[in-house]
Amino acid sequence: MIHQRSHTGERPYKCQQCGKGFKYSGNLKEHQRTHTGEQPYKCQQCGKGFSRSGSLKEHQRIHTGERPYKCQQCGKGFKHSGSLEIHQHTHTGEQPYKCQLCGKGFNRSGYLKEHQRIHTGERPYKCQRCGKEFRRPAHLKIHQRIHTGEQPYKCQQCGKGFSLSGNLKIHQRTHTGEWPYKCQQCGKGFSRSGSLKEHQRIHTAQRLYKCQQCGKGFEHSRSLEIHQHIHTGEQLYKCQLCGKAFRRPAHLKVHQHIHTGERPYKCQQCGKGFSRSGYLKEHQRIHTGERPYKCQLCGKGFKQPGNLKIHQRTHTGEQPYKCQQCGKGFRQSGNLKIHQRSHTGEQLNQCQQ
Repeated sequence: MIHQRSHTGERPYKCQQCGKGFKYSGNLKEHQRTHTGEQPYKCQQCGKGFSRSGSLKEHQRIHTGERPYKCQQCGKGFKHSGSLEIHQHTHTGEQPYKCQLCGKGFNRSGYLKEHQRIHTGERPYKCQRCGKEFRRPAHLKIHQRIHTGEQPYKCQQCGKGFSLSGNLKIHQRTHTGEWPYKCQQCGKGFSRSGSLKEHQRIHTAQRLYKCQQCGKGFEHSRSLEIHQHIHTGEQLYKCQLCGKAFRRPAHLKVHQHIHTGERPYKCQQCGKGFSRSGYLKEHQRIHTGERPYKCQLCGKGFKQPGNLKIHQRTHTGEQPYKCQQCGKGFRQSGNLKIHQRSHTGEQLNQCQQ
C-alpha cells in the first residue's frame, strides 16, 4: 500500500498548519519542524542544529571538506547533489521551471515554489512566539534568533557573536581594514555597501539644510545640528572619567580608548593596534605605499584626504584659519595656534627645571 502511493500520488498525511500533504508520516514529522523550530540533530563539532538527519550529514561536510558530487564537464566538486544540479545549469543555461503568472524561469522547482509566494502572498512559516510569518524556512530560522539571542557566528579574533554570517563578514573588516566598496568619484573606501551609498549622496544629493551662520549645506538635518556646535561651542557628550566634552558621540567613543587603552584594530603585517578602523587603514598605506588622494592641479598624491585638502590651499591661496587679534590667515589650524602664542606669550614646551 505504501509503495502504491509512488504511482498514485496519494498524500494522506496533511500538515495541520499549512495543509501540505506527504506520502509518509515520517516526512510529515520532519516537515512540522519547520513550523516548531525543533532541531534534534546536533553537530558535535560546532553545535549547529538541524531538523533532519540528512541535513546534519550534509552540514558535516563543511568540517570534513568532502565534496562527493563532481561535475562531469569541469570537474568542480560539491557537498550536495542539489548544488551540483544547480551548477550544471551554468553549462546548459537551462531554466525548466517557469512561473505561469510572470514567465520568470528557475533552475530548481523549489526556487519556483518560493517565487510563486510573491504572487499568492503565502507565508507558511510562522514564528510560534510572535506570530510573524515568512515565505522561506531559512527566514523564519534567522528571525527566531531575535527571541533566543542565538549568535552562532563568532569572530575568531575578538569573540564577538552575530546572528547572521553576513554581519560577521562585515565585522571582520574592522580587524583586517578591508574596504571593498569604493566610491568611483573620490576613491574613498567603505566596509559596507550601505555606507558607500550614504557617502555617494555627498556627490549627487542636494544639501537642503543650510547653516545660517556660514552657509554650509548638509544632506541631513542631524548633520546640520551637529555642525552648528562649531559656532556655539556646545559640547554635549562628556567623558565620565576626565570630563572632556565632544560635539559628537563617535568622538567621545574614540576618546575613551585613551582611558581603556583599547586598540581593537590590528595591522596584519606588523601587529600595530589602533583605536579606530580609519587609523588602521591610513597606517596600512605605510606598507603598501598607496597614495589614493590625488591633486587635480599638480597630480601630487597623498595618503590622507586631510593632507590633500591642506595641499590644495597652496594652489587656491585659501587661508581659512584667521587670528582674532590681528587678522592674519593660515592654511592649517596648527599654524594659527602657534601664531597665537606671539600674542599671549605662551611657551608650551618649557623646561620644568
